[in-house]
Amino acid sequence: MFFSVIIPVGNKAPHLDRSINSVLNQSFKDFELILIDDATTDGSAAKLAGFTDYRIRLLKRSQPGPGGYAARNLGIKESRTNWIAFLDADDELNELRNSIFNSCTLYILPMVNPDGAQVFSRRNAQGIDINRDFKKQQSPEGRILVEICDHIKPQYGFNLHDQSTIWSAGKTGNPATISMLAPAFDEKLRINDTRLKAMQVISLINKEIRQIIPDHVGRFKDDFEPRAFGDNFQALDISTILIEAGGYADDSEKQFIRKLYFKAILKGLEVIAFNSHLTENSEDYFSIPENEKLHFQILLKNCELLCNGLSYQADIGLIAVEDADEDCRSVSYTYIIEDIGDLDGFNGYETINVQGMELILIKPLICQENADFLIRDGMTTVLCIENGRITEKR
Repeated sequence: MFFSVIIPVGNKAPHLDRSINSVLNQSFKDFELILIDDATTDGSAAKLAGFTDYRIRLLKRSQPGPGGYAARNLGIKESRTNWIAFLDADDELNELRNSIFNSCTLYILPMVNPDGAQVFSRRNAQGIDINRDFKKQQSPEGRILVEICDHIKPQYGFNLHDQSTIWSAGKTGNPATISMLAPAFDEKLRINDTRLKAMQVISLINKEIRQIIPDHVGRFKDDFEPRAFGDNFQALDISTILIEAGGYADDSEKQFIRKLYFKAILKGLEVIAFNSHLTENSEDYFSIPENEKLHFQILLKNCELLCNGLSYQADIGLIAVEDADEDCRSVSYTYIIEDIGDLDGFNGYETINVQGMELILIKPLICQENADFLIRDGMTTVLCIENGRITEKR
């Protein structure tokens, strides 16, 4: 058997015919289907017993597990193959999944830089920016990535990662929640068939995502970086699609962004599976607004300040730097003074008009240093930041 399909079943009797038959009716037959009765009480057990296909194995649990996790783990334990696919009992293998499954072979490298990811850094344990190590290949992660590429020789490559929340989708006034790029393969920024296909895929991803978040999709500038993996993969005739997750208002943990990101990946796979991107033109790609650094986490407008006894008015832009907590499961934010002065044309995830309020400096305002001040509106504290950490906020 080539792979196992695992379906945990918890009181889903009305859906079982549809979900199980969607698996059994696949044109590809070399798999086992593991059904786990997760202590059901709604007649699901009888339904499951009625399926007699030779590929089905039925397992039972006496106590239901939360969210089906325990049932999935049992299925993994009892699986007889090296490859596993999960399906919910109220879901089905539909046309899109079948098309991707039948038309594409997916190779997934879940994490290129685990050491950097643990501390929210793009640099690895050596201090090397892996994405700039294609030529020298001094990082073990970079060497592994090149070896995998040489081995599988992909037609398409998805370069997927996080990005700073300071990027804006052009001058729309919105953050670049999703940013994309078809990297250049030479200094002349030429467009060959390989790069064009990447542009075409991105164009259709953009059309899909902008229906959900209009004016929140950006495109990185087409600069050629000779050390970068994306640029070199493009030069190796791999249509390379860069997708980065930026910021969105009131979504600091990127829960909504994760859904958008998955939808972007899925749309990319869909158009590749159906070859529906091949009629797109490059003008649609270049119509995506080019990213600009125009966003602050907090933008303080019209601040009344003093310097050497002279008063003046200025705006203050703060960015938030993520710091991994000791448990490596949560983050804290340190607020840094990014810019001071006339910040018209810039945007903030949160904008506070400080005019008429009192801004008390605990320490002098110095760019790239931790913010340390108090803002009061009469007797009410509007915002207090001590050594970069918010300690009080209205």
